[in-house]
Amino acid sequence: MDDIWTRFTTQLIDRVSGPLHFRLVLQPLMAAFFAIRSGLADASADKPPYFWALLSARSDRMALIKDGWKSVSRVFALAIVLDVVYQLYVLHFIYPGEAIVVALVLAIVPYLILRGLVTRAARAMGRGASTHTPPGTHRHA
Repeated sequence: MDDIWTRFTTQLIDRVSGPLHFRLVLQPLMAAFFAIRSGLADASADKPPYFWALLSARSDRMALIKDGWKSVSRVFALAIVLDVVYQLYVLHFIYPGEAIVVALVLAIVPYLILRGLVTRAARAMGRGASTHTPPGTHRHA
């Protein structure tokens, strides 16, 4: 088990300076784009921050997961494909677990963090539905 863990961590660290290292910047940027777009839509629809809603809204959890997956699935799939290409080029073998971990770190984690932050920031800047009520209308609690 120690050999597997050592190989796993060593190969993950080697990705930072190896071929295709541009994806370590490009894929989180792509995830950020989709997170910003979704976060702004959440703020406009007066929805709670995404990650908080995932943790706290049990009844809506599946709908939230489907919504988030719809936004970030292409970035996740691209991250897996590019990691498999990297593995074939450098390691001459495919480690599916490593590809999934890399895809999670490069696509899902930035998306989860940024979507909620964008929602909060948009509300703070007055772009959310709760802070921007058109003149002549009244919000009722």
